[in-house]
Amino acid sequence: MTAARFRRLLTGAYLMLFFGYLFLPLGIMAAATFNSSRFPTVTPWMGFTLGWFQALWEDQRMWAALGTSLLVGAGVIALAVPLGLAAALLLDRLHSRAKTVLYALMVSPLLTPGVIVGISTLVFWREWFGVSGGLFLTVVAQSSFIAAYAMLLFSARLERFDPALEEAALDLGATHGQVFRRITLPYLMPAILSAALLAFLQSFENYNTTLFVRGLDTTLTVYIATKVRTGLTPAVNALSLVLIALTVLGAVVYEILRRREARRQAGSVTA
Repeated sequence: MTAARFRRLLTGAYLMLFFGYLFLPLGIMAAATFNSSRFPTVTPWMGFTLGWFQALWEDQRMWAALGTSLLVGAGVIALAVPLGLAAALLLDRLHSRAKTVLYALMVSPLLTPGVIVGISTLVFWREWFGVSGGLFLTVVAQSSFIAAYAMLLFSARLERFDPALEEAALDLGATHGQVFRRITLPYLMPAILSAALLAFLQSFENYNTTLFVRGLDTTLTVYIATKVRTGLTPAVNALSLVLIALTVLGAVVYEILRRREARRQAGSVTA
């Protein structure tokens, strides 16, 4: 066996193990959705059923928790993305020794355990403003560290931005607001969309921080954790399968639109 063939076999084996590690749990989870057993498992196999999708449809508490998670995710996008953008613009325009200190302060929430973030947010708002747990505190607590993720995305995008574009616009008589709306913001639009998606996903799956600030509201992750203690059924697997299917569908639609736009741009350049 030649060295090149051995490397190809080794690479193929590694890829099989890698993707198996990623997707095998999802496959088992999906298979458990169709097992008639009342527990989310594939062994023993009790028979094929679609009844857990009906159970999911009838679980009103789960749908309410999902709605709460979607509402919190929208609030986090509305708060964390502008905060992250403002922080990235500040760091990009700042040229002093304080830049390193500010950068460390802005990314510090990422290094803080979610439990500490949740408890400190609850104590601060309750003691100083009399605000108890609820949707508002959930959005605020999650945004306090998710904004740092958004800031890092914007900072990476701004590293490739040419400040001469803004300077030229200002020299031609544009105001700072016009420069931001017509030059900086369009350039940052891909990063804004990425930051919004990342913020939503981080909010949707968050548990540690949300648990302490949710008050009487229940997000999907908290609801599922409660079901684990009280009795988990494959209806949760059915919900996961639906979310995976929607994610894959969204990725396929995005790729189709992206390739169509690329072909359109290539055709316009050729013309």
